[in-house]
Amino acid sequence: MKLLDLYAKMKGDLNQIEQELEHSVSDDHVLLSDASLHLLKAGGKRIRPIFVLLAGKFGDYRLDVMKLVAVPLELIHMASLVHDDVIDDADTRRGQLTVKSKWDNRIAMYTGDYIHGKALSIASQLPNPQIHQILSNALVQMCIGEMEQIRDFFNTGQSVRHYLRRIRRKTALLIAISCKLGAVAAETDRKTANQLYRYGYNVGMAFQIRDDLLDLYGTEKQIGKPPGSDMRQGNITLPVILALKDKRARETLLLEIASIRDNGGQKDAGRAIEIIRKSEGGDLADQLANRYIKKAFQALEGLPNVAAKKNLIDIAHFVGKRNY
Repeated sequence: MKLLDLYAKMKGDLNQIEQELEHSVSDDHVLLSDASLHLLKAGGKRIRPIFVLLAGKFGDYRLDVMKLVAVPLELIHMASLVHDDVIDDADTRRGQLTVKSKWDNRIAMYTGDYIHGKALSIASQLPNPQIHQILSNALVQMCIGEMEQIRDFFNTGQSVRHYLRRIRRKTALLIAISCKLGAVAAETDRKTANQLYRYGYNVGMAFQIRDDLLDLYGTEKQIGKPPGSDMRQGNITLPVILALKDKRARETLLLEIASIRDNGGQKDAGRAIEIIRKSEGGDLADQLANRYIKKAFQALEGLPNVAAKKNLIDIAHFVGKRNY
């Protein structure tokens, strides 16, 4: 099954999630509501709600309960994007103006905080304290990951291990708990919930590595922003770290990164991208992403052969090959 087929199959439930998302950020305060809806209507894969819903299929699936998990998780993701765009000084996302670009940094920061607040308000309707503990811990870890990324802007000496720890906090954790909390809310057994967590973690790691590869190997049409945006913002990603280990590329790439840094990120990253593409960095990063996908498949072994299991396998295949 292709990913679009899965979306079509889940259309009814996803439409309800979309309606709840729009309702949740609509408010009497027009500016906060408009800024929140601006990002929401720019679209997105809604991959976190999909993971919640599919994980719920392994237990007592009730959409009225599932949406109390799916909507907050997507809102937390949205809030992080609003804040990221301020930190990265990004003008576009998904081909649309960012909140900070359409309004300003102050409006964007409070919009992100507002969306976070809405997420927690919805999640508070769930009676299970374990869900709140998992969610609050994830928020703390995400903030640590963001701070680590800021601290390491233009740090060309960072290790692969350091990068992996950062993306675990920034990206993989939210996808992992999307799977686990869907299972917990559906009252599955602990083993099933933990297996789904491991699946989500490994898919999330691969997802971020693929995202970092797309930033260097994709087109502006594919990724909705100019290629090399991460590097211009100072974010040294896995393909760059691995390219710097390639003796043929290291010295010239270091000079290009330093030049981008010294020009405040305003210099075109085309030359640096060319150097990375000629190195082994991209291939090595691709291999690591594939290893995470393999671990995701292994995490599903032994789970009941319900339709959702096949859907999760299909999503992992998509993440492993995604080019947008």
